[in-house]
Amino acid sequence: MTFYDTHCHFDFPPFSDDETNSIALAAQAGVTKIIVPAIEADRFSTVLALADNYPALYAALGLHPIVIHKHQDASLALLEHHLKQRPEKLVAIGEIGLDLYMENPLFDKQEVMLDAQLKLAKCYDLPVILHSRRTHDKLAAHLKRHNLPRTGVVHGFSGSLQQAERFVALGYKIGVGGTITYPRANKTRDVMARLPLSALVLETDAPDMPLNGWQGQPNRPERIVDVFQTLSTLRSEPPEVIANVIISNCNELFAMK
Repeated sequence: MTFYDTHCHFDFPPFSDDETNSIALAAQAGVTKIIVPAIEADRFSTVLALADNYPALYAALGLHPIVIHKHQDASLALLEHHLKQRPEKLVAIGEIGLDLYMENPLFDKQEVMLDAQLKLAKCYDLPVILHSRRTHDKLAAHLKRHNLPRTGVVHGFSGSLQQAERFVALGYKIGVGGTITYPRANKTRDVMARLPLSALVLETDAPDMPLNGWQGQPNRPERIVDVFQTLSTLRSEPPEVIANVIISNCNELFAMK
């Protein structure tokens, strides 16, 4: 089977300076395409270079709320500069979104940055890769207001079925990651079992979000296979159908060539 990792921070260790070997390990597991989302303006050139240098890698550029204190008007200007160039392997704006989990979240600034990037996504006809912690309802309101034609994916989702269904009704995919490999994650496992298969994509968030059994170790894109195997136990469709539909979902959303 073939898999895409729609969310891997390949510009960070343990992948940096070990790109060729890391891509080979992923390919051996059937992971043939990996989207690398930037988190701040200083990482844009690195992420674009990775996509240029390695056929398996694709770039997303965005300003992540977790480092909101680093983002300035110049950061947005640099983002738009790259969007105007429209690199061939730039497939999304991300990682962007909202976060109320951290201390001193500067939430007003987060919302300003999110709105500005959603406007850019609409202007340049790109999907978005969305971060949301304790902000699902607020994020959905922003997405409804902007009404993007290309929509995107809500990454690392851990909310309720009702919240997931609201995102799906707005046209967004839901990212399925390592959380479902934990038997105690009953709510998230139930959500991924009950959503339409057409709404799901696979992701690792590597090197973050380690899978069950790999706690304390960096996550890796080849472990998307373990996520898929767990998802297959939660759903009624045959594994081959799940794999094929999820690849189709990725191709539809991100247009990776």
